[in-house]
Amino acid sequence: MSKLTHIDDAGNAVMVDVSAKDVTERVATAKASVLMKHETLALIQNHGVKKGDVLSVAQLAGIMGAKKTPDLIPLCHPLNLSSVTVELTCDATRNVVDITATCKLAGRTGVEMEALTAVSVAALTVYDMCKAVDRAMRITDIRLVHKSGGKSGTYEA
Repeated sequence: MSKLTHIDDAGNAVMVDVSAKDVTERVATAKASVLMKHETLALIQNHGVKKGDVLSVAQLAGIMGAKKTPDLIPLCHPLNLSSVTVELTCDATRNVVDITATCKLAGRTGVEMEALTAVSVAALTVYDMCKAVDRAMRITDIRLVHKSGGKSGTYEA
């Protein structure tokens, strides 16, 4: 059985020592969805939400979230991200806003948590901006869909 990397032999939480790892280009992509009423999605698409442009604000929030990951998730390394992209698309057939975030860097540890944080914060921002008209929205399917770089190689969901 594999040993958890963030727990030492005495059961204490530890930040993993990555100093001996090679610096490689690392990329991670995560996705999430926000399900809502048809009317809510129409408001977003028509810029009718009183708090402002939901997609633009959520995009910016996702980028900021990726940069704040080590402040939010214990034991995450502070990373010098070279790129963060967050894309939000509306799908009227499913009444959903789909969110995709990709984070990149050249470093000794991966950027999976940054990509996952980015989509989570973007989804929470969509919820926050629209909750006055649709409290039944659901944030779903937060997941890693791609990871590359480092010793463990490439992962595709």
